[in-house]
Amino acid sequence: MFDSLNRHMLQPYVADTFVETPNFRRLASLSVTFDRFYAGSMPCIPARRELHTGRYNFLHRSWGPLEPFDDSMPEMLRTAGIHTHLVSDHPHYWEDGGATYHTRYSTWEFLRGQEGDPWKGVVAPGPAEHGTLLAMQHQDRVNRSHMPTEAEHSQTLTVDAGLEFIDTNAAADDWMLQVELFDPHEPFFAPRSYKDAYLPAHDGPEFDWPGYEKVFEPREQVDEARLHYAALVTMCDASLGRVLDAFDRHDLWDDTMLIVNTDHGFLLGEHGWWAKSVQPWYNELVHLPMFVWDPRSRWPGRRRNALAQTIDIAPTLLRFFGLEPGKDMLGQDLGDIVRDDDGGHEAILFGIHGGHVNVSDGRYVYMRAAADASNSPLEEFTLMPTHMRSRFRTDELAGWAPAEAMSFTKGVRTMRMPTSTPLVNPWMHGSLLFDLATDPQQQQPLVDDAVELRLLGILRDLLIANDAPTSQFERLGVPREGTLRAEHLQVDAHRARGALTAVPMPAPDQLNVPEVLARPLRELLSGRQTRDIVARHIPGAADTELVAIDGDMSLIDLARVAAIPVQTLVLIDAALRAARSETSIGSGAPS
Repeated sequence: MFDSLNRHMLQPYVADTFVETPNFRRLASLSVTFDRFYAGSMPCIPARRELHTGRYNFLHRSWGPLEPFDDSMPEMLRTAGIHTHLVSDHPHYWEDGGATYHTRYSTWEFLRGQEGDPWKGVVAPGPAEHGTLLAMQHQDRVNRSHMPTEAEHSQTLTVDAGLEFIDTNAAADDWMLQVELFDPHEPFFAPRSYKDAYLPAHDGPEFDWPGYEKVFEPREQVDEARLHYAALVTMCDASLGRVLDAFDRHDLWDDTMLIVNTDHGFLLGEHGWWAKSVQPWYNELVHLPMFVWDPRSRWPGRRRNALAQTIDIAPTLLRFFGLEPGKDMLGQDLGDIVRDDDGGHEAILFGIHGGHVNVSDGRYVYMRAAADASNSPLEEFTLMPTHMRSRFRTDELAGWAPAEAMSFTKGVRTMRMPTSTPLVNPWMHGSLLFDLATDPQQQQPLVDDAVELRLLGILRDLLIANDAPTSQFERLGVPREGTLRAEHLQVDAHRARGALTAVPMPAPDQLNVPEVLARPLRELLSGRQTRDIVARHIPGAADTELVAIDGDMSLIDLARVAAIPVQTLVLIDAALRAARSETSIGSGAPS
């Protein structure tokens, strides 16, 4: 299992890609390649919760641990006498928000040093709060210094550990090994030998860690990030080759299933965005590479077109070992698809907690946004109140109330509380509809009331089937009961915002704050927030009464002073410019 592996850059899927992946081509010749495999819950740990449980995470809670009522596939195997072993360099497993996952396995091994993993202790030169980007970047520099060679790279060590398990246990029966690599997740840290193939004689600082935001960088910098990513993918390909060699060496093809997958992709400038989570979930992020060798059917080199996704992995592995999936698992056994392309889903959901709720029937993708700008009500349902790297704060917990038991909570009432800090507000992007048959790159949002109404009905049915809370129906403006009508549609009404979502933006330091944007922000900042904001962001200016916002201030300066994400300001600015152009209202602020 890889993290952030792009299907649209792998040679089994795109013949003319610039990324060299000979072992993925080799894998495709040995296994079944899935052509319509999708993510479900994003990002990393929510995807792993549904890998364990065979059901979606994102409708009920954000990033967090396995819950006490969850059926965990590795634990079910362990209980049945199957030895399950996890080897990984994925640091999120060992944080507050992932702390219950690795202990579901019989044994596990963690290899240190990826991203901001708090591994080797070197005091930073200045104050840095744990978990901030600056702190992570400092820790990453420290970690890289302890991996000077390919042999010492955490990816290499993780594969080493996996191969050790295979070499030790190849002759035994009844085991499941999960070799999980954090790569090619950002930062794109690969040994020089791989980078030289893509970036020869590169001088100066390397741009290998894009932010989660709109693309502001010049074309050459975007290209550099893509090349760093390509180098890391080629290293991942070499690691895959080592696993395939072990299958050959021990003749594991005879009785051992092999699944090669990822959790989601990563945008490298496509649609004018970097990364994931803060933009709509385009196909580059959710249409995933998936390869399965099933020794029961023995179909090398075949392709399958059935609609499948991550929730199907747990039932597949349980059935492979002769066990029945848990009654709360909603995924399907991929064995039927591998054998004769039979089965699959008629439609699927995918998304992130608080973002669009997306539905696809394999041809159309409908991204349903919040009904209004408040993106509310949005609630957490959990018995394990932790975020990625922290426990819930006491103020977050102060207003919790017991929820009614849900169909999958084994009769247990969870805590129910408002989500305090959703990562994204889908309302700013609007509801979107795409026809993958005519627009596979999702460049032209479609307005078709009949198609939207049909997909809205499918979305509602899937929400009900997954026991989505009432608050999700309210947030999305979808009635739980009754006839769906034209008044419930959103795509046409949101088309202006939807069109802006994918527009590449100029560098923020080249944009001055327009008066139509400056005026309301000046009023906001001249109020009670001013002293705290100025004191926090402009050293020595604690006595400033007003923040000067005028035509000479750039958006990046305004974002720094106002503590507002710069991509949000750019989108607001673009929307206002578009509105002025469409309505010829001059400098007046559109309603």
